Formats: sequence, structure tokens, C-alpha cells
Amino acid sequence: MSQQLLDLRLETGPFPIVVYALALVTLVVLATRRPVRRWLPVQLLGFLAGAGVGLILAWLVSDVWNSFGVALTPITRLWFALGVGGIGFAIAGLWRARAWRVVLGSTSVFLFTLAGGIGVNVDVAEFPTLGSALGVNSISKLALPASTPVPTPTRTALETLAQSWHAPAGMPKAGTVGSVIIPATVSHFAARSAVVYLPPAALVAGAPRLPVLEMLSGQPGAPSNLITSGAMATILDQFAAAHAGLAPIVVIPDQLGAPQLNPMCVDSPLGNSATYLTVDVPNWITQHLHVLSNRVDWAIGGFSEGGTCSIQLGAKYRGLYGSIVDIAGELAPHRGSIAATIASAFGGSTAIYTAATPLALLAAGAPYADTLGIFVAGQNDARFGAASVTVSNAAQAAGMTMHHVVSPGTAHDWKTVQFGIRTAIPLLGDRWGL
Repeated sequence: MSQQLLDLRLETGPFPIVVYALALVTLVVLATRRPVRRWLPVQLLGFLAGAGVGLILAWLVSDVWNSFGVALTPITRLWFALGVGGIGFAIAGLWRARAWRVVLGSTSVFLFTLAGGIGVNVDVAEFPTLGSALGVNSISKLALPASTPVPTPTRTALETLAQSWHAPAGMPKAGTVGSVIIPATVSHFAARSAVVYLPPAALVAGAPRLPVLEMLSGQPGAPSNLITSGAMATILDQFAAAHAGLAPIVVIPDQLGAPQLNPMCVDSPLGNSATYLTVDVPNWITQHLHVLSNRVDWAIGGFSEGGTCSIQLGAKYRGLYGSIVDIAGELAPHRGSIAATIASAFGGSTAIYTAATPLALLAAGAPYADTLGIFVAGQNDARFGAASVTVSNAAQAAGMTMHHVVSPGTAHDWKTVQFGIRTAIPLLGDRWGL
């Protein structure tokens, strides 16, 4: 499959409009079967029956079975109902129809399914391109510098990096993204490849030492999701373009091991995820990337399960991270029910489990006199939004400099992630002198 086809935009541009238009035209053609007075009511009943089935299925998946761990938005439910309703409309008109109508009606089942799926995807922003929907990872291996860059030019104690840095001629206009294998030397954690973003200022001779953001995707998921669905490189490039090529170096390690796994960012029989993220990954960063070493210049962040991890690790390993970005994280790590969680990762001990929750970690580590906490949640994300308020208030009570931001009109989706990254990077940039 060509790269041009893999890069086809599924959320914006002409493709969604074309699919919606074809679905509408097909619906109109199907509705013209004669005699219209006889068949149109039958088809409308088919549509209503299909839409009802769609709403019931959405309710079961979201509210009864909790298949995704989050509630589906009204817009997603509506698109699901419209898609299934269109299928019902098409099927209802197939009885004793002419051959071309049978072919059109059968084909329209796929078309209405596609239109409904695109509508859902526009709402949640999960798959920006066809390649991302097909699971084709276009991130190539990162070419690390062959030698250590020259030392960063010295600056006075009161001078920020933005004031001392002068972008050289010929500096790239955009950063670079690539995958790397970060060895689990100490933890022996079975991690997948990580993703690294290097801003333009990191790609030139005499590159300055830069701050670090260790970012974690959600579960199920992979590090590349923050680049494809979260648009992180695009947002960082935009920030760098406005700041002489300066932006943080971002490392997105794998905290899961596989999409369906969740070791909950603790060391347990499920894997030493915490040691991997706080020992192996930082060791690799300092050995291979030109970064600043002060805790103030290091941040950890994440989305959903990754957001829960960020506050867990940021609160516990305060000597390593000076800032925390929690986008729609939870009140506590979980792997199924609370009982299953305690049994699988905490040796059956409720006390050990409780001590690993964000609220307990914040209370145990207070005061956080020099830690920045940025908490983001979607306006329509009732479950995770409430958790975000609770954890952010606890962080503020524990002494953090706290920002709690609500993403307008979004839910537990990648639009919230994009809003959160756009909000967090300037706040971190101010702290880092970028």
C-alpha cells in the first residue's frame, strides 16, 4: 500500500465529506423504490429498528459491560445509531427488489457502516490517518548522534535558555521522531520500543542541553499513539517554531509490555514497570541524549492509565521529576476489579495497594514545595473528570503548584489529549526558561 494512501486523513479533509455525501445520496436513491408510499414506511421502520438496536448496543457496551473503561459520548452513540439505522433502512428495502437495488442495498451496508465509523472517529480522534487505523507504524528507527554534542554555551545564573540560545543558520524547521529500544538493564521489564522526539534545537552542532518530558500513552495502546493520535510532534514543532527551535526532548517509553497488559507502573509479579520507567529509561536518556540533569528540568506525563502512572511516579520519585502532567488519569491503578488488582500485583495486601494510589502517595510525600502539577480532563468526561478534580486538589493540598484545566466539549478521547499537550507545553516551557 502506498504511503500516500496510508497518509489519507480520516478526521479532516475531503474523505469524510465524500463518504457522508455518498451515504446520503445512496439513502435517497434507496428511498425512491416504487411505489414510494408502500416501501418508504417499511424502510423507515427498518431505520428506526436499526437505530434502536444501535442505541441499545451502545448502552450495553458503554454502560453495562464497560468494554472500554469509559462512557461513550452522546455524539458517538448517535453516530453508532445512525450507522446501524442506515443498515436497517437498506435491508428493509431488499425484499423482492430489482437486481440493481439488491446490489446497491447490499453495498450500502458497508457504506453506512463506514460513515458511522468515521463519525465516531471524528468524535474521539483515535485514528487520524488510514495508516493509523490499519495499525501501520510509520515511525522509523531514530538515528542517535554518533558523538556527544559540544557543551551548551554558558549562561549567567539569571539568564534563561531562551535568552542565551541563538538558533544557528540552517537549523531544521521541524523536529524529528524515531523509535528506539531502551534496554531494561535493571528492571528486566519486557518493554516494546520507545518513541523519541528531538526538537530542532537538538539537531544542530552545539545543541543546548534541553529539558526532558517522559510521556506515557494509555491502555490499551502503544507509545506511538501519542504521536499519531495525540499529534504530539506537531504541537511541539509549533511551540519550537515560536521559540527559536527550543522545545523539550520527549521520550515515550512503553509502560505496558503489550496493548492488553497493565502492570500499573509498580514493581510486581506483572513486571518491574516502575523500575523500568524510573531507572532504566532515565539512565538511557542521560547516556544517549543531550539533556539537563536537574529534577526541575524533568517532567513525567501521560494520558488515562499513563496519567495515573504519571502522578504515581511523579509523587513517589520526587527527586527525579520536578513536574507532572496528568491527562485524564484515575484515582487508583486498576486491573479489572479492585479484588483482582490487589491479588495480581499487590500480593493480596489491601494496605500495599492503598499505599500505591495517588492520594496516598501525595499525602506521604508532602510537602511538594518545588513541583509543578498540571491536570487536564475533558468537559464531558464524567468519570475521569471527577478523579482529576480529586487528585489535583490533593496535589495542591500537598504543596504543589497546581494547574487544573478542562478541555471544552471533549470527553475521554484524543481531543482532550491534544488540548492537554497544547496547554501543558507552554506551562512547562515557562518553568524551563524556553
